[in-house]
Amino acid sequence: MNPLLDFSGLPRFAEIKPEHVTPAIDRLLDEGRALVAQLAAAEAAPDWDGFVAPLEDANERLGRAWGQVSHLHSVMDSPELRAVYNENLPRITQYYAELGQHAGLFARFKALRAQREFPDLSDARRKVVENELRDFRLGGADLPEDQKVRFLAIQDELAKLSAKFEENLLDATNAWSKLIEDEAELAGVPDDTRAMFREMAEADGKTGFKLNLRGPSYLPIMQFCSNRALREEMYRAYVTRASEFGPEKLDNTKLIDRIVELRGEAARMLGFANYAELSLEPKMARTPAEVLDFMETLAGRAKPYAERDMAEIREFSGKELDLADPQVWDVGYVSEKLREARYAFSEQEVKQYFPEPVVLAGLFRLIETLYGLEISADQAPVWHDTVQFHSIRDKSGQLVGQFYLDLYARESKRGGAWMDDAITRRKKNDGIQTPVAYLTCNFTRPIGDKPALFTHDEVITLFHEFGHGLHHLLTRVEELGVSGINGVEWDAVELPSQFMENFCWEWEVLKHMTAHVDTGVPLPRDLYDKMLAAKNFQAGMQTMRQVEFALFDMHLHSDFDPARQTPQALLNAIRQRFSVVIPPEYNRFANNFSHIFAGGYAAGYYSYKWAEVLSADVYALFEENGVLNPVIGERFWSEILGVGGSRDAIDSFKAFRGREPTIDALLRHNGMV
Repeated sequence: MNPLLDFSGLPRFAEIKPEHVTPAIDRLLDEGRALVAQLAAAEAAPDWDGFVAPLEDANERLGRAWGQVSHLHSVMDSPELRAVYNENLPRITQYYAELGQHAGLFARFKALRAQREFPDLSDARRKVVENELRDFRLGGADLPEDQKVRFLAIQDELAKLSAKFEENLLDATNAWSKLIEDEAELAGVPDDTRAMFREMAEADGKTGFKLNLRGPSYLPIMQFCSNRALREEMYRAYVTRASEFGPEKLDNTKLIDRIVELRGEAARMLGFANYAELSLEPKMARTPAEVLDFMETLAGRAKPYAERDMAEIREFSGKELDLADPQVWDVGYVSEKLREARYAFSEQEVKQYFPEPVVLAGLFRLIETLYGLEISADQAPVWHDTVQFHSIRDKSGQLVGQFYLDLYARESKRGGAWMDDAITRRKKNDGIQTPVAYLTCNFTRPIGDKPALFTHDEVITLFHEFGHGLHHLLTRVEELGVSGINGVEWDAVELPSQFMENFCWEWEVLKHMTAHVDTGVPLPRDLYDKMLAAKNFQAGMQTMRQVEFALFDMHLHSDFDPARQTPQALLNAIRQRFSVVIPPEYNRFANNFSHIFAGGYAAGYYSYKWAEVLSADVYALFEENGVLNPVIGERFWSEILGVGGSRDAIDSFKAFRGREPTIDALLRHNGMV
């Protein structure tokens, strides 16, 4: 049997081959279209069991099969898999675009909504129907027939362009490497990172040290290496990926122009002034002006702190490092030296206390304490021998959810960190379907006989993605369309993930998730106190960096005029207003901004800061009642994690907090008060 057509349990990753993809998609598309035709033509009045449920069943099968293909394309890319992925992506896009415009289905959902019995449906089912009606309108179902054809063509082209953008970025990242033979050129780089560089060179049959542009290689050079020329060389290579400074076939510049053009055209076809208005339709924020005002207000609070941060860097650099005019490629290095001088510790010192097994045990202990759960290692077919699999059970032993952990960077894997759903909780005829999540990071793999060591920033990243995972896994909703993260407003979906980050700064948590890799001694209290003192080190600069990205994204999709300027010129203008350190002219950040050009964040990047307001305010209730308080944990589970998208996010927030959100906790957490 084709493993992609087996929905009886977990994905059969050990058996999936590229040649399985097209036959599976053929069958599922045929079945889906046949069912749609049947449901649309039915004469009986539409009801949940005879209309909505069968449609959800068919689309879930397609989504699960294609989700496995898409996941493998992200984590174990190969020429063969990429070929079948790109061959089938337009067909998947076309199918969902057809669904979104299907006049017969739209009419049936409207008829269901108009029935006298509609108010008797559960809150979750009514929300599913309301969301469907909204999505039909956003999918072009109200368009005249001739315009529907054009709208479908736009969706198809956008899907192809986004996939190409991500592939170009991966290929451009993998295309650059550097072999260093003289170890002196790596002065300041930690020993474990050098060992990794040596192993990478040996894997190529060479002696010396191999560097590349993936995070575990790039970031330590920028932070620790005293070789300024090497920092500048790697910085230039990193910020010019997928641009005109590399191979033409990997240049994302024209893709950006076309993506923005097509998004604007699609939005105007639906009656919106611009793509940002279309993007915000299903979000908490109502208008582009509201988002721009929010980001500029935040910038006004943060910029004085950012300017102070940069002034400190320049002063320290000139006095202590004899570097009078630090450039962008110096900022990370100077910042690390300043942190060491001011707080008497280094990131590398802290890293020794965060070996992977201890970190994971501490993370699981936190979840078990807050929510009364048990997490244990489990068995499942995986796509790489370093992937872990775990199960979550309640105190009665009932299975709640399962998740894969894929922690390490490799050439076949796209950069960054993310959570995705493998299987979503829902009620079926044979019981409740157990949710399953993918949790993916790009950390440094174990070197030699020691476990992987995480920086504190990487621990925060892990907790962040686990927050997304809990949102998916701990849902108590039984309707597919609003279960877990489904149906949650995009600018609220980061709330549970950013909420989890806060625990990485709590002594009661850290003392149980640290042990020095050589001695086993937990993190010393005095080192923790130094870390806490340094917590908001350069928070102003970090906030302004996010403001810059969010304003570029929102302006690009709301009031950008390609006749007057290029996307790069727009970004440069925003930097002139908001950045406290201006990058060099050759910086092509937009060309690798996959969040908005290949991910789901177009006209939505602001959501990180928007949701951070919510998450900081939520966490403040834990601070007021004890951060490991299981009573507050159960309340958070019940009112936010558990309800998924079955009600508006602002209502879930108010049910938990008892009031509207305020920005005060965010500013306090970032030391900007």
